[in-house]
Amino acid sequence: MIQDRFSRPIRDLRISVTDKCNFRCPYCMPIEIFGEDYQYSPKSDVLTFEEIERLAGLFARCGAEKIRLTGGEPLLRRDLPILVKMLAAIPGIKDIALTTNAWFLPQHAVKLKAAGLCRVTVSLDSLDDQVFQKMNGRGYGVARVLEGIDAAIAAGLMPIKVNVVVKRGDNDHTLLDLVRRFKGSGVIPRFIEYMDVGNRNQWRLDHVVPSREIVAAIDAEMPLEPVDPAYRGEVAARYRFRDGSGEIGVISSITQPFCGDCTRGRLSTDGKLVTCLFATGGTDLRTPLRDGATDDALIEIIASAWSARTDRYSEERAARPPEASRKIEMYQIGG
Repeated sequence: MIQDRFSRPIRDLRISVTDKCNFRCPYCMPIEIFGEDYQYSPKSDVLTFEEIERLAGLFARCGAEKIRLTGGEPLLRRDLPILVKMLAAIPGIKDIALTTNAWFLPQHAVKLKAAGLCRVTVSLDSLDDQVFQKMNGRGYGVARVLEGIDAAIAAGLMPIKVNVVVKRGDNDHTLLDLVRRFKGSGVIPRFIEYMDVGNRNQWRLDHVVPSREIVAAIDAEMPLEPVDPAYRGEVAARYRFRDGSGEIGVISSITQPFCGDCTRGRLSTDGKLVTCLFATGGTDLRTPLRDGATDDALIEIIASAWSARTDRYSEERAARPPEASRKIEMYQIGG
């Protein structure tokens, strides 16, 4: 097991399997920039399934126990269940999850479950069609995403979490509707403070709805009580309904940073180890992998990068405005 300079181990590996996405959410891939002629990474730059499997196995040897497949939209990667099956066979991997916009889940949920996928997290920023159409940048309606959630429930990909990026003035007025919709269903809404990820979303602090404000609004109608974290490094602060009908979570990267317990490494679409969501760069693993490096040599590269890690961007942001820097885009390394 390796640790960084703040004694944080690597337990979670997020793998971006594609930089392609069918949505154009303004906080990730605004359509004004990522239009119809946008050129995604060439196929030769993207890790193959065999390369992902090998690297994931090496990360497992370094202590990773959980894998999350991300994108872009990961279900745009052809034959994804094959990759899931490959990853599920890696010794030491205890959990495989998927973050998706659910648009393609109805046709893939059963195959993914059979391949070894444990659970899914669905991105859904509002149940209001007009709000959702604006926030996905494509004019897509909510109904198909709900079909995807129902398909995941039927396939047994539980627990299902619904990630809601909350932006003041855009969707903050629709949050209670979403809580009411999923209360008692086993689906867990998680509200994410609007973050300054990437370089394209024109983030400002006044766009942020503090999580304490969200919890207070929900608690006023549907009383809540806090739940202890299930494990070190759990991203969401959890609250359960006092009537026993489920729970919600809030992710407070802006107002209550949790860098101190971060155990997440990220493998980008083009094979870089990225040690923070707000990183400006990463460590190239694809080149030595394709040049014939041994497993031990690759583990040394991984261990060296992780052991030098000092990332705590959100804590530094909370203390003082960070210096302007060009960060890696979220669609390249997942959320």
